[in-house]
Parts: sequence; C-alpha cells; structure tokens
Amino acid sequence: MSSQSCCNRPIELRFAAAILTLGWVIAAATQALAATDAPPWLHTAAAAPLPAQDEKTEAVIIYREEVVSVQSADRIKYLVRVGYKILRPGGRDLGTVIVDFNSRSKITNLRGWCIPAQGRDYEVKQKEAMEGSLPKIDGGELINDVKVKRLQIPAAEPGNVIGYEFEKEEQPYVLQDVWRFQRGYPVRESRYTLQLPPGWEFKASFLHAPEIKPVQSGNQWQWSVTNLKAIEHEELMPPWSALAGQMVISFYAPGGEAAGRTFTNWSQMAGWYESVAQGRRDASPEIKQKVAELTGQAATPLAKMQAIAQFLQRDVRYVAIELGIGGLQPHYAAEVFRNRFGDCKDKATLMSSMLAQTGIESYYVVINTERGATAPEAPAYLGAFDHMILAVKLPAGVPDQTLYATLQHPRLGKLLFFDPTDRLTPFGQIGGYLQANYGLLVAPGSGDLVRLPMQPVAMNGVQRTGKLILDSNGALHGEVEETRLGDRAAYYRRALLNVKTDSDRVKPIETLLSHSLGTFQINKASVTNLEQTDLPFGYEYNFLARNYAKAAGNLILVRPRVLGSHSSGLLETKEPRRYPVEFESLARDTDTFEITLPPGYEVDDLPQKVDADYAFGSYHSHSEVKGNVLRYTRTIEFKELSVPLNRIEDLRKFYRIIADDERRTAVLKPAGIH
Repeated sequence: MSSQSCCNRPIELRFAAAILTLGWVIAAATQALAATDAPPWLHTAAAAPLPAQDEKTEAVIIYREEVVSVQSADRIKYLVRVGYKILRPGGRDLGTVIVDFNSRSKITNLRGWCIPAQGRDYEVKQKEAMEGSLPKIDGGELINDVKVKRLQIPAAEPGNVIGYEFEKEEQPYVLQDVWRFQRGYPVRESRYTLQLPPGWEFKASFLHAPEIKPVQSGNQWQWSVTNLKAIEHEELMPPWSALAGQMVISFYAPGGEAAGRTFTNWSQMAGWYESVAQGRRDASPEIKQKVAELTGQAATPLAKMQAIAQFLQRDVRYVAIELGIGGLQPHYAAEVFRNRFGDCKDKATLMSSMLAQTGIESYYVVINTERGATAPEAPAYLGAFDHMILAVKLPAGVPDQTLYATLQHPRLGKLLFFDPTDRLTPFGQIGGYLQANYGLLVAPGSGDLVRLPMQPVAMNGVQRTGKLILDSNGALHGEVEETRLGDRAAYYRRALLNVKTDSDRVKPIETLLSHSLGTFQINKASVTNLEQTDLPFGYEYNFLARNYAKAAGNLILVRPRVLGSHSSGLLETKEPRRYPVEFESLARDTDTFEITLPPGYEVDDLPQKVDADYAFGSYHSHSEVKGNVLRYTRTIEFKELSVPLNRIEDLRKFYRIIADDERRTAVLKPAGIH
C-alpha cells in the first residue's frame, strides 16, 4: 500500500516476474554473451504450434511453469519458467525481466536465454543482472526494503524466442499463493505445481474460470491449461483482476500449526488484520493534546470528526515506509503523529486513534482501488486488496444530510466511510474509485465483506453557465461560470494544487476551450474554492472566439452548444467490444448558454429538441429563443456504473446522439426577410 493517489501497489509483495517498459530499461555496459544452448523446456515450447492470435498480437507466452515447494510454515521455494515468442516490435520490452526480493526472501538462481530465428542460442546469467530499487516508486531505495534484479535478454526481436527462469526462497507471512494463468498475451501452455510436506492440505479456488482438476502424484499436485486468449486492453474496461482466470490456493499445516496464517473466509482474514494492528492505535499524550486542541471549539460530534479529518488530510503527508512487514502492518499512531507522515494504513490508524479520544469508534476497511477486483464469492486472499480506509461509527443523533458515504450495518449501526489519504474529497464523501466497491470491514472479533455506497448522481458533475454575445462578424465573447462537484472537482484540484502561477492555473480552461473552439483568447480567469474541499470548486473566465459563427450568404450559422463535449469515439472501432464499459462514478453535467444575437438578425431555424433515455444514462437538450437571446440547455446523466456487453449497442447509439446534437447549428437571418 504505497501509492499516494490510491496506494495501488499490491498489499502482499510476494514475488513477481514483471516486464519493464522501454522507458525503464537502464543503459548498461555491453554484456559478454555466452553462446550456450537454451534448456530443453524452452526448445520444446519453441517448437510447438502457436495458439490463435490476431494481427496486433505482439508476443505469445509459449510456456509458463510455476513450481511451489512448501518446505515448512516458514519456508517456501519457488521455481518459475517463462518463454515468449516475439511477433512484433512491441514485444521487445519482454527482453527485460524483473524479479523482486526483500529481507525475507532471496533469489538463488536467475538466467535468461534467446533462441534466435537464425544462429546460435544465447544465455545471460544472474551475475549479469543489475540490482536496484522498485521502479516508479519515488524514494523507494530509501524507504522500502523490496529490491529487484533486472536481467536483459539479448536479441529480443520479432521472430525470436526468449525465456528465463528463476528460483527463490521466501519466509511467508501468510500461507497463500495465486496462480495467474491468464495474461495480457495469448498463452499456449501454463502449469502450476504444488509440493507439500506430509500431512499438509490445500484448498484451491478459481476466479473467472472453470475449475481445473489437478493431477496428483504423492504429495505433489499439478494443474495445467492450454491455448488461453489474452486479456486485451480496452478503454474503460473492468480491471484485469476482475477478468483474468486465476487460482487462489491456501496451504494448511497439520495439527493447527501456523494457525492464523491461512484463511478460509473473510472473517478470518479480518481477524488476521486485527492481530497485526494490535496496539497500533494506542494514543500518546501528544495525540490526546492535539485532539483537545482540534476539537476544543467544536460544538457537535460532527464538527469534531470534521476537524480531525481535515488534520489528517492537510497536515499528515503521504509517505510509505515499508520495511519487512511494513507493507502489511501499520506503524504506531504515536509514530505517525510525531513524524506527520505515513501511508494509507498509517493515516487510517492515526485517525482512528484520534477519533477514539472523542468517544467515536472506527474500523479499518481494507479495499481495492479498482472496482470489481474482489467480490463476496471470491476466496479470502491478501492479493485482493491494495488500500486501507476507515469506517466511522456515527454517534446517535448526528445529522447526516451532508454525509453521503454511509451504510447501515446490521451489527455495528450506521457507518461513514472516509479515505484520509484522499486530501481532495471532503469528510462525508468518498471518491468514485471506492463507490460500489467491496471492502473488508475489520471489526473487533469479526469482520465481513461490505459493499460501499454509491453517492447520488447529483454529487458529481459540472454545472456550466455562459452569458455570451455574438456580433455580426461572427465573433463570440462573454463570461462563463463553472461549478464542479465530486470527482469532477477533485480532478481539477489535483491538477492545480501545486501550480504557482496564474498562467498555469488557466491551462485546464485552455484545454477545455481548445476542444470546442478553433481559435480563442482568454481575457481573464479565476479559481474559487481551490483548497476549500467542503465547497464546490469553481472557474470563472471571459473569452473571445473570433470567427465562431460562419456566414452562408446573408445567413449566419451558429452552434448553440458552445463549450464542453460529451460525445465519444470509445465504441467506434472495427473490433467488437470484448468487455463491459466501466465508469468511475455516477455523474450529472449541465450546460446553459445564452447567446445575445447581433443587431438586425433573428433566428430562422433551431436544432431539434433531443431526448434520449436509457437505463445507464440520459441526454436532453433544447434550444429556444427569447427576445434577442438564443438559449441552449442540456443535461447528461450517467446513472449506472457499468454497461454490460448486451447493452453496448445502446451506448454506441447514445454517444452518436450526443455527437449529432453537439454539431448542430442554429440559422440566423437578417430581420424582416421572409
């Protein structure tokens, strides 16, 4: 849990053989390449026919094998073998392999090979690997004990086969593993082998795939699959973890040995979290003093909660220090308070400690920032989550008119969910990345998976109003006021928080206008409530767009929809849609533009009224004339978070209706002409 925006590195760092993008590849000295035959397993895989793929496929996984050998409750050995056939230039990235390790694990072997289409095989060994910190984690080399070995395989070119294998030993915190057999490339063959000590047992559960029966030989079990389709990227698709076939497997020692380190249900996992956080929320004298200071002038429990929440959001920085079990266990609240920094679970711990000093109970909620990553029918496993927030038990009598992120729990009463890591969403609300998502509620003595609430559609959106003047030369100028709520506000606040100059503050407006106007100039612009997150974020600006209207003889053509675009080419592709369309949150946007007509002109023709209503959303627009003012209004709502495949055609029609309306023009003619 270490990304500031959403703590989105997996909560369990076990091992990964990830493929680095070209931007990560480190320039290294020329390696001495040994002309050595690749191993038989890679040659066998290279000779086998490839699975079906399309013309865009960059590579195929021709073989993947994972052998997990449980030595004891405190020692597990892993052997991983992977082979690729590179088909197109984009597959070159696969030539850089990363394997991670930490203070509780070690890599005992790492090798890579290339079988070129022409010429001898090449081998690179572990001594040629480069060691470093986690990529794309700022300061990771200082505050995280997870390191990586990078191995560059030569000649990772189209037509060639590359492969690697590594062996690793680990001291596990929990006795679980995940076999992710479906990937972003087609898979010809994938195997998973489990070796257990005598008397041990296991439980395997499958996600997004039918159950696969293993072949047993003594205390060894092997699962295998062949010819799997790739999980291909689509815009606004569900998260990979909600689609890809995978097996979650738990190991059980005989006689209750290592009890508490294997889960059979969510309640047991909640108990494990409760145990690793035991005593971490104890308040120091300094915490008690600060709570008294923050809440001294607060007249109500709600005001006290708001004061504490603002302190966590504004005065406790996000910094993830994850050494050893630090990726799973929060630091002590006293330590977080003293340092004024921490990651998501640290901030949740400190806030819980501070709330307790006012007599308000709260509970950890472990969650994934990608909706759909887990569900009640999924097995309980650590890899299901990447983030931690808080559920606050609301005292009786607290007015909840402004508290939207609430749930009536059958045992604990009314709970309010809050993410102290998210500094841009006010207390009482949650961002779209959490809404309708499942989180593990960790309560004393038990726990359960709960579905977080969706906030009303009116809590997220843009309200835009423009009062504009059109002259006879086609120039349009005037004032526009925007009010943004929910995620729409958080997006702009995030972009502007560290901006220092006025010119940079108007860049988002320049981007907005550039999508709707050919040429324009902004005369002035101002921002309202940038840091007051409990108030709507706003923009006010004045612009001039020359040649906005177009002459057609003695007529003038003017587009009533001046700014903002809701049309989308998302579904205008040759390939059929493979996955549902997922929106981050419900939303309602409104536009109202009043255009004063040039003297001597009147409206000859107006765009037709549009009313489009579907279960997932609606779009309504209307143009009218009052005196010398052309008034255009529209409202668009997204009322569901997901559009399934059987309604994709309706969504395509919906976007086309919007695109057609956004292009329509009103016709002006000289007054008095019939």
